[in-house]
Amino acid sequence: MQKTISFIPVDYERDLELIYKWMHEPHVIPYWQLNMPFSKFEVHLKRALDDQHQTLYLGYMDGVPMSYWEAYWVNGDVVEKCYEPEMKDQGIHLLIGEADFLGKGYSQQVLEAMVEFQFRESETQKVIAEPDIRNDKMIHVFEKCGFKAIKPIKLPDKTGLLMFCDRERFGRMRKNDRTKSRTGSHL
Repeated sequence: MQKTISFIPVDYERDLELIYKWMHEPHVIPYWQLNMPFSKFEVHLKRALDDQHQTLYLGYMDGVPMSYWEAYWVNGDVVEKCYEPEMKDQGIHLLIGEADFLGKGYSQQVLEAMVEFQFRESETQKVIAEPDIRNDKMIHVFEKCGFKAIKPIKLPDKTGLLMFCDRERFGRMRKNDRTKSRTGSHL
């Protein structure tokens, strides 16, 4: 992919209306359930930005905002009760907000870039995800990025599929992908 991917921390004033718009997209509503009135969403986003165990990002492709991310520490999150986390385990929530970016294979590319970013924390050995168990498309994308399905988990707002991506497996997959693209192999 000949695109530049970047992640910029969410700025409340700059990004509120865009994220609010994305939460009302038909492909987002069933899985995020944040299609609330604007005044309620303002409070929700402020609270999320104030939560010290997570960092919110907008994902950009070639300078165009196209995705929303919540990168979080598992310790301090509700999901920590669903398995025995290591101290530096991280998790990820994401959505592709702009419909123009759907169905073009970008989800895998931006997810890999974010997981690689999370593994820059040298003590993180595992990145987790818990997509809605009904979201087959995102589960497939997580699997293509090296995540392994562990078990269904009950969370306050959904039944999720707990998935793990360990550093070693992710590194091997990324190395194989780079080798294939250099050699032109399409296995």
